[in-house]
Amino acid sequence: MARYITKKNRCSRGHRHPNSRKKTCSSTECGRRNYSLYVNRVLKEVVPQSGISSRTLDMMNTVINDIFERISMEASNLMYFRNRCTLTPEDVQKAVYLLLPRKLAKHAVAFGSDAVHRYVHS
Repeated sequence: MARYITKKNRCSRGHRHPNSRKKTCSSTECGRRNYSLYVNRVLKEVVPQSGISSRTLDMMNTVINDIFERISMEASNLMYFRNRCTLTPEDVQKAVYLLLPRKLAKHAVAFGSDAVHRYVHS
């Protein structure tokens, strides 16, 4: 009985309480990435003389995070329906085709597979 109580109150890594751990977050919300730097880089490649406001950057960041969450949820559902334990690139591609309009999905899959190919062979 005493052994069970001490095990229940103990936390990992020597911390007494889970709330005592330091919580760091690089973006505004935990679990969400900030893509502002990448949006600026792409904008400067496309239109070098143009700029973007911080409010618009926040909106773009929200849109990117929303699309990422939708694609990941749809891909995990496809993985679950196929009774698989591993998320494959085919699951992600099918999720993109299901969520995005036809031409946009075609370009997204083409650029994504090209990026994965370059990463694997670098």
